[in-house]
Formats: sequence, structure tokens, C-alpha cells
Amino acid sequence: MARFCLPRDLYHGKGSLAELKNFKGKRAMICVGGGSMKKFGFLQRAEDYLKEAGFEVEVFEGIESDPSVETVMRGAEAMAKFQPDWIVAIGGGSPIDAAKAMWIKYEYPDCTFEDMCKVFGIPELRHKAHFCAVSSTSGTATEVTAFSIITNYADGVKYPIADFEITPDVAIVDPDLAETMPKKLVAHTGMDAMTHAVEAYVSTANCDYTDPLAIHAIEMIQEHLVKSYNEDMTSRDAMHNAQCLAGMAFSNALLGIVHSMAHKTGAAFADYGAHIIHGAANAMYLPKVIAFNAKDETAKKRYGVIADYMHLGGSNDDEKVALLIKYLRKMNDDMNIPHCIKNYGKDSYPTEQGFVPEEVFLERLPKIAELAIADACTGSNPRQPSQEEMEKLLKCCYYDTEVDF
Repeated sequence: MARFCLPRDLYHGKGSLAELKNFKGKRAMICVGGGSMKKFGFLQRAEDYLKEAGFEVEVFEGIESDPSVETVMRGAEAMAKFQPDWIVAIGGGSPIDAAKAMWIKYEYPDCTFEDMCKVFGIPELRHKAHFCAVSSTSGTATEVTAFSIITNYADGVKYPIADFEITPDVAIVDPDLAETMPKKLVAHTGMDAMTHAVEAYVSTANCDYTDPLAIHAIEMIQEHLVKSYNEDMTSRDAMHNAQCLAGMAFSNALLGIVHSMAHKTGAAFADYGAHIIHGAANAMYLPKVIAFNAKDETAKKRYGVIADYMHLGGSNDDEKVALLIKYLRKMNDDMNIPHCIKNYGKDSYPTEQGFVPEEVFLERLPKIAELAIADACTGSNPRQPSQEEMEKLLKCCYYDTEVDF
């Protein structure tokens, strides 16, 4: 038996943020990140709508990119004091992910971060609060997923929390918010969405309910992402829907080792002055992982189906896989995303020598590979890598060399 789980309600289309004024409850805590939601007036609008609905509102702001365990604990403390019956997370993946983890701790004060990270091991929520997610970026789709990514900076590792309990009750997918994204964010979040859809389609947990969502998301991303990057707002609006469809697919079909590797490399070199941004990591690693997974015949056929829906050509599956890889690399070029860690600069743009020195990468490689294999996303990857294979694959992602194993 398998389960397919989505938010009970999803409000979409321009102006759908206004649905907040129809919520029922007494106290709402809004969780938000940096200044963009405040700068563009969406935070104030959300507060006003909730107050119009009769809520007492408190704001927990300043949630950082790649939110930390410490931020989660602070937010849970604020919730314990305020006692909200609705948690409304607004912004990109980071504030929504952080708020999901805060929600667990709020409902279960004795729950540790280690407890949260037990895959599908979270006790029943919604005894104290319901959860609404309002997405402002077109990539993570955390507004519809059973996942949250939290970084433990003490060991430099990103940990996925995975449980259907943290699937939001309400998702609001309002493209007005996405139209404020800077170009670099459009690129990174868009390739995150593409990776979600591709990994969901070839995942060992794919099914008849997830496949159509993944394929249509891929078609939409192919049509609209680069146009969105180039400031076409009609495509920007379409991408907000596309990433949500990809999220519905992967939340139920799960992911693969592109995400495992992105989780474990993202903060691994923070002491050298920068993070590898999640969406950029996915963009760099996806072509390599496709080449690795395509050694599995079932996965190769599914990549061929993706290539067919994208109208890439090819007379057999091997040719189709090669054309798919070529197309994805071209998308990276079109949006100024580097192809490998070696050329990944501190600003995330391609550079001759990136911020991760070769000797540091090689020194940390065995541990990163070990953690990537243990990541929650690895189990549903179509080809299970050994420690040796994962190290070789990560080297290909560092040097941009061919995957021939």
C-alpha cells in the first residue's frame, strides 16, 4: 500500500493571498525570512488579512537562508509563548521549512532535532495549530510537501525532515509574490523544480498518481523557465504553478541522490566563505546523476520518456539520455549556472577557480559521500551507489568529468 498526500486546500492565481481573511481562529503567528516580503508589502498584507479575519497576529521574522537548528528552537519558543492556532509561513523555502520544524517542536516540546530527523517518524500534529504556507519562490514547493530541510551548522550538514504530518493544511500559490524574485533566484529555484520533477519520475516510489504531475511540470519548466529568467512575467507566473506540480510529485514519489549530494555539500565548505546554494547544486549535479542512473535499464527508459515529452529527438534510449543531459547543461549555461563545484564562485556564478579548494574537497570527500549515502533521499534513487561510486560521482561533480561507471 502507498499513500498520496497533499494539502487539503490549495489557493492559486493572482491575488490568492487574500484567502487569509477567510481563515477561522484566534491567534496566528507569521513566520518570515529576510526583508523582501516586508519590502514588497506582502507581509503587511498578510497581517492585515488575518486581522480582518479576527486574529491576534504575531510575527517571527529574520529566518535565514538555509535555516539553522538554533533558529528552529527560537521560533518554537516564541510559539510556546504566543500559543497560535494557525502558523502562517510566508516566503521562500527557508522560512516555510523552518516553520514546519518549529511546528513540530511547538506541538511536542520534548521532541529533539534528532527525533525530527527520523524519516516518517513524527507523531500526529494539529493538536495545537494548523499550518498555512505561502510560497514566494518558484522552486522548493515546500508549500505542498512533506519535507523540510534544516542545517546543523555544528557539523555543516543539511538534514531533511520527512513526514506527511508536516504537509501544510493550506497552500497559497500566488504568482504576485514570485514576480519579485531576482534573476539569480529564478535560475536556482527553477532548476530545483526541474530536479524535483525528474527525480520524482525516475524514483523507485513513482506511481500513476505522481507520473502525470512530474511530466507536466517538466514540460512547463522547459517552456517557461529560461523565459522567466529573462523577465517574461507570463512565464514567471506559469513557473509558480510548474514548481508546485513538481512538488506534489516528489512529495509523494520521493527524490534521489541529486538531492542527497546537494544536502551534504551545501554547507560542507561554509568555513571557506560560502554555501553551495541548493538549487545551483541540483543544477550542477543533475546531469551527472542522470548519466549514473541511466546504467539502470528501468531508469534509462524513464529518462527516455522524459526526453520524448521534451521533444529532444534520439532514436534509442541511449541517445535520448545524452540529449537530455545536453539540454539540461544548456539550461545552466542560459542562466549563468556553473557546471561543477570547481568553477562555482562565492557569488554562485561560474569562475575559473571556485571557493572550494581541490585539496579541501578531496580531504572531505569520504565523509561527504558517506553522509550522502545515508541521506533520506538516497533510498528511492533507482541505482544505489556504493561508497566508492558515490566518491567517484562527487569527483565528477567537482571536476565536470564524464560519468562512465
